[in-house]
Amino acid sequence: MTTNVLKSLLDYKADLYNRPEFIPDDPVSIPHRYHKKEDIEIAGFLTAILSWGQRKTTIRNASRWMALMDDAPYDYIMNSTEEDQKRLLSFVHRTFNGDDCLYFVQSLQKTYLAGGGLEKLFSPSYPERQMDMGTAISRARQRFFESPHLPRTNKHLPDPCKGSAAKRLNMFLRWMVRKDDRGVDFGLWKRIRMDQLRCPLDVHSGTVARKLKLLSRKQNDWQATEELTASLRELDPDDPVRYDYALFGMGIYENF
Repeated sequence: MTTNVLKSLLDYKADLYNRPEFIPDDPVSIPHRYHKKEDIEIAGFLTAILSWGQRKTTIRNASRWMALMDDAPYDYIMNSTEEDQKRLLSFVHRTFNGDDCLYFVQSLQKTYLAGGGLEKLFSPSYPERQMDMGTAISRARQRFFESPHLPRTNKHLPDPCKGSAAKRLNMFLRWMVRKDDRGVDFGLWKRIRMDQLRCPLDVHSGTVARKLKLLSRKQNDWQATEELTASLRELDPDDPVRYDYALFGMGIYENF
């Protein structure tokens, strides 16, 4: 397949799936319930953390987490008391349990009280704007886990510097940063450019990418994420991650 044919195919498929009709059956539907920036990014972050396994299960359990926070995530993060937060101990999603849930909420509270919220946490610092997103994610993870916590909770935030593909965080960053006229991604954050994003890589997008010769590495790790994003950047230097829609859609809906 020539580069022009490949680009035409992926442009068509990205256009096909990057539509509002995509939203209801996807975890991105959870942050779409809200209108305030802080509610959207908190709901998006927590939903992304739960996004492994079946999407229906992720949506159901993310909805339950939002309900435990009175469907007002930012207000709950900022104003809930220790007594309020005890209700979170009942939460379970696969291996993510109530202790993990409680720490995430308490760490988010400290993040917002410090100023800048999640956008500042994940953004490369201004003197280092050329910092790659893998390093930025790893540094965000370090800051998020600065407070005392159970070692088991660490596994719920992946670390690219340890080789993880960090699919869920790259998906969350796509939601927050990408801006177009389609209404799926939010485009709320200004500190990160679209060309700095990395393509979320999972079994579906990886399988399609390898069939299309966009990815040669066999493992779905950070090195593969970088390779795939570099291939997509050749097709669209300014917004390579928009092709995530094409790869994911072809894998999930077309069994490509």
